[in-house]
Amino acid sequence: MPIEQRGVDTIPDEERTSGPRDLVSILLGSNLCLGVIIFGWLPPSFGLGWWASVTAIVAGTVVGTLFTAPLALVSLRTATNLSTSSGAQFGVRGRLVGSVVGLLLALGYTALTVWIGGDVMLMVLGRLLGVPANGVSYALVYAVLAAATVAGAVYGYRVLLAMSRVLAIGMTALLLLGVLAYAPHFGTGALPGTGGYLLGSFWPTWFLAAVAAGLSGPIAFITLLGDYTRYISPARHSARRVLHGTWLGLVLGLLVPQLFGTFTAYAAGAATEYAGPLVAASPGWYLVPLLLSASAGSAGNAGLMLYSMGLDLDAILPRASRARATCTVAIVATACVFAGHYAWDAQSAMTSFVLLLTAIGTPWAVITLIGFVRCRGVYDADALQVFNRRSRGGVYWYRAGWNVRATVSWALGAGVGLLAVSLPSYEGPLLSLTGGVDCSFLLSGLVGGAVYLLPAPRWERTGAAADTESGAALSMSGDR
Repeated sequence: MPIEQRGVDTIPDEERTSGPRDLVSILLGSNLCLGVIIFGWLPPSFGLGWWASVTAIVAGTVVGTLFTAPLALVSLRTATNLSTSSGAQFGVRGRLVGSVVGLLLALGYTALTVWIGGDVMLMVLGRLLGVPANGVSYALVYAVLAAATVAGAVYGYRVLLAMSRVLAIGMTALLLLGVLAYAPHFGTGALPGTGGYLLGSFWPTWFLAAVAAGLSGPIAFITLLGDYTRYISPARHSARRVLHGTWLGLVLGLLVPQLFGTFTAYAAGAATEYAGPLVAASPGWYLVPLLLSASAGSAGNAGLMLYSMGLDLDAILPRASRARATCTVAIVATACVFAGHYAWDAQSAMTSFVLLLTAIGTPWAVITLIGFVRCRGVYDADALQVFNRRSRGGVYWYRAGWNVRATVSWALGAGVGLLAVSLPSYEGPLLSLTGGVDCSFLLSGLVGGAVYLLPAPRWERTGAAADTESGAALSMSGDR
C-alpha cells in the first residue's frame, strides 16, 4: 500500500471513498487499547465505588460525545482537517490556534499510550520470560512500540483504517477474555488503598471523575474527527449518517475500553497504580493475550494520534511534508514517554493533563461549532488553503489572516477555564464560585462562546472587509 501523499490540502472528491462504517471502525478499533483503558482506572483511584465510577464515566462520555460529534460534519464539508477548517472562524493564520491545541492533545495521548503499553509489555515479559525491568529493557520496549507507531502513521489513513478494522475484532475478543480472567477477583466496594475521596467528599470527586475519565475522551477528538471525515464524500453519504456513525464510534470506542479499565481496577485492587496490579492479578493463561493487547492495541491507537500530530505540524509548517512532520513529532512524543516514566506520578500526570487540555480545547470547539451553524455548513474550501499556499487574501483573511474577535474569545475562555480547574497539585481561584467542583470545561466553553457571539463592533466589521478586499487583490496580482 503506497504512502499517503495528502497533508492538510483539500481532498478531491474522487479520493473520498470512505463511509460512516469506516468511521465507526476507526473510532472503535483504535481506542481498544491500554492508553484508553487506563482512564477507566481513574475513578476507582479517586476513591469512588463501582457504581459511582460507572455513572461518572458514562455520564461524562455521553455529554462529551453529544458536544464533540457535530465537529465531524465540518470536515465533511471542507474536505480538510479540522484545524485548517477552523480558519473560517479564526482566520487562515488564526487557525494555528487549533493546530497547536490538536498537536498538544495528540502528543499527550500518544505519549500516554506508549508509556502504559510499554510498561505492561515489560511486566508481562518479566512474568513470562524473566526479563528484568531496568533502564535498557524499558528503552527497548518503548523503542519497538514507537517504531511500530511511526510506520503506521507515516503510511497514512488507509493503513490506519485497515489496522483499525482488524483491531476492532481482535481487541474485542481479547477484552472479553480479560473479563473472564479477572472476574473471580472482582468486587464493587471502594478500594481501601485510595484513602477515601480524593477531593474530600463524594460529589466534587464524582464530577472530577466525570470530567477526567468521561468527558476527556470525546474532547480528545475535537481536532481529530476531521482527519477521518475529510475522506467521506457528502455527495454519497448524508450528514445524518455521518453524525450517527460518529456518535456510535465514540460511545463504543470509549465506553468499552474505559469500563473494562474500571472493572479490572477493582478486580486487581489497583488503588494507586494500574499497570503493576493488572499484570500481577492476571492468571497465567491470560498473559499472552495481555501482551498482545498491550502491543498491538497501543501501536494502533498511538499510530492514529501520531498521524494527527503530523497533520497539525504540517498545518503549522506548510513547507514540511506530512511524512517528515510525522517523524519529527514522533521523536518529541518518545521523549515525553521517557519523561512520563521516570519523572511523573501516573494519576497526577494524567489528571492534570486531561483537565488542562479540556479547559483549553473546549472554547476552540465551541467557537468552531458556532461558526458551522452560522454558515450552515457552507465553506469556501479554496480560501481555507491560503496559508498553506503561502499566499494572502480570500474571505477568511480578516485582519492579516487573523479573526481577532474569535482569537480573543478563545483566549478568554481558556483563561477562565484554567482559573477554574482543580488539579491534584493546583486549585484555581474561581473554584470558590463553584463550591469546589471542577466546572472548568463548562465555564471555558460558555465564556468563549458568549464572547464570540457578541455583536462585532463597527470598526472590526469595516476593517475586516477592507483587509479581505485588499488581501484578495494582492492574491490575484500574485497569481498573475
